[in-house]
Amino acid sequence: MRTVGVEEELLLVDGGSGRPLSVAERVLARAHEREQLSPSDPEPGTEVPGGVLEGELQRQQLETDTHPRADVAELEHELREWRDRAVAAARDVGARVVALGTSPLPVEPRPATTPRYQHMVERFGLTTMEQLVCGCHVHVAVEGDDEAVAVLDRIRVWLPCLLAISANSPFWQGKDTGYASFRSQVMTRWPTSGPPPLSGSSEAYRSLVTDMVESGVLLDEGMVYFDARASFRYPTVEIRAADVCLDADDAVLVAALSRGLVETAAREWQSGRPAPRTPTELLRLATWQAARDGAHGTLLDPATSLPRPASGVLHDLLEHVRPALQDAGDEALVEQRLAQVLERGTGARRQRQVLERTGQLVDVLADAANVTAGAS
Repeated sequence: MRTVGVEEELLLVDGGSGRPLSVAERVLARAHEREQLSPSDPEPGTEVPGGVLEGELQRQQLETDTHPRADVAELEHELREWRDRAVAAARDVGARVVALGTSPLPVEPRPATTPRYQHMVERFGLTTMEQLVCGCHVHVAVEGDDEAVAVLDRIRVWLPCLLAISANSPFWQGKDTGYASFRSQVMTRWPTSGPPPLSGSSEAYRSLVTDMVESGVLLDEGMVYFDARASFRYPTVEIRAADVCLDADDAVLVAALSRGLVETAAREWQSGRPAPRTPTELLRLATWQAARDGAHGTLLDPATSLPRPASGVLHDLLEHVRPALQDAGDEALVEQRLAQVLERGTGARRQRQVLERTGQLVDVLADAANVTAGAS
């Protein structure tokens, strides 16, 4: 069974005003005091990635990182546990945690002072200074570079669906952007963002990444910000297309679908089925459409690149990965939670509903903090 792990980027905000607070260092210090840094540890003596609470690019952010899990129920338990522990540590310093892809209220980001992040500020200027967005990154285990790149070549057409399901960033600097996921639009400022290339072989993929780094534009391989990439740290494919999900239910849905996509792609590769040859330019259009409408409008069909109702495209995604979901024991969970997203909406829809009801963006933040804490 392939393992799957989830990284979530989270915002820290003032409990009263809802404005982002630059208190990540204080929250992390408090988390250490609470001995919170290893919930749900694996057996003693094992060394596995994950299981951390740490800072991110901006001091108004935290990142949680689960251990790799074969059982999605265990993954969900740990993901919720990390949210709870982040919420508790933040509360101790007068902050709240919100799982939102962008800040609804105006904000001036405050970059962390690590050497790497400061170098990014010097190199990329305003792109770094304004980069206060939160994503959900899913790591799925693979057996080596050849399988990793074969998987990337085959899942790239489906990545906009994961963005649509997770869309959770309609506001930017106090305004409705018109997008369900504006985080994904902000990411396009980076020179390596967007759909992964169609590589054909691990040698071609690695050669491309090497050339990108040696160009001098990037600081290192960690700045290859494709929507899915072969991890440079772990034997995984890292799927980076999704916004951080407001509801933990949706984060687990994205993780289960990601594992299903990876397993399905690996089986297709092993059976000799060729990868779809969809041009990257059309995948950029599909990503834009998913960002614009989320799960409740139009998506581009992965097979034809023509517009269709989002519900139909997402149903096709479910059917595409169904055999893998069945084998993993995830079919019922994915069916139920996908139906839930289609019925009650994404995080973006909920944020807009709160604003429509109350007329106050601060209420959007308060509601999001409650949902993140599992209180609503």
